[in-house]
Amino acid sequence: MGKPTADSLGAASQKAARLVWNHSTHLSGLIPILERLCQQDHIQTVTPGVIGRARGHCPKMQLRVSVPIRGGYKVIARQGKTVQEVFILTPLTQSELETALAIAMK
Repeated sequence: MGKPTADSLGAASQKAARLVWNHSTHLSGLIPILERLCQQDHIQTVTPGVIGRARGHCPKMQLRVSVPIRGGYKVIARQGKTVQEVFILTPLTQSELETALAIAMK
């Protein structure tokens, strides 16, 4: 086990990302979207987080990049009156991540 080389790091970004299953409950329809997101390049880890309630009603699933975190971004998933945090570790910029989320939602 030596140091990672540039070739091995490049190969690691081409592998499918890891989808972490922390909780037993998720927004309905969120997991297939996150699995499609994991298939895209430069996505390293996707972790669904806390579920909460919102005042407003959002009839269709929405994913919105919220704030940058160390190594990636926090994304807010909304459907109906329910919201869920999703943490995505990626070297992508915010606009590139928004494009990747739009592709995964199709």
